[in-house]
Amino acid sequence: MATDRELLEAWRAGDERSGSTLFERHYRCVSRFFSNKVDGETADLIQKTFLSCVESLPRFRGDAQFKTYLLAIARNVLLMHYRGKRRHDARFDPGVTSVQDLGPTPTALMMRRDEQRTLLLALRSLPLDAQTLLELYYWESMRAREIAEVLGVPEGTVRTRLRRAKKLLLKGVESVGARGEETPNTVEDLDDWARRLRAPSSGA
Repeated sequence: MATDRELLEAWRAGDERSGSTLFERHYRCVSRFFSNKVDGETADLIQKTFLSCVESLPRFRGDAQFKTYLLAIARNVLLMHYRGKRRHDARFDPGVTSVQDLGPTPTALMMRRDEQRTLLLALRSLPLDAQTLLELYYWESMRAREIAEVLGVPEGTVRTRLRRAKKLLLKGVESVGARGEETPNTVEDLDDWARRLRAPSSGA
């Protein structure tokens, strides 16, 4: 099976089939990225992400992994989406504003099983940047260096934010946890619990 870099080079050389294969390989990843951050507009944002990728491809030097590059584009698309919605409202700050602040919880999320619903609701209550960081860490198994490339911040900043975000998530889980449901009590428990539940569009 061709690597991402091999497919990318073939695509740059004019092989559109390689580009399609690359997109198919990473479609679920991009879908996961948007699944717990927008309600009802996921397909449109996924399409915008891949279109932006095509348009910016000549500027991509290949220093980062293609997946990291694609998720950085997805994040920009997401921020533009929410800034557009709030252009006549207060300033949108992804370091402060949560998805929960931006709209109602979708019915589909409320219908999920208790543990997964608790995790997803807790994530949505965090500032958007913290939610994004944790989802990349738990569901995409990204390391601090890769997350830093997606968020456009230094690796040390990611490590600091990750520790803070885990503590916020633990508090969020305690706040929204269903009665009688087993929820994590420590950060170590949280890591295992969150990875086991994964994202709603992960197919796992």
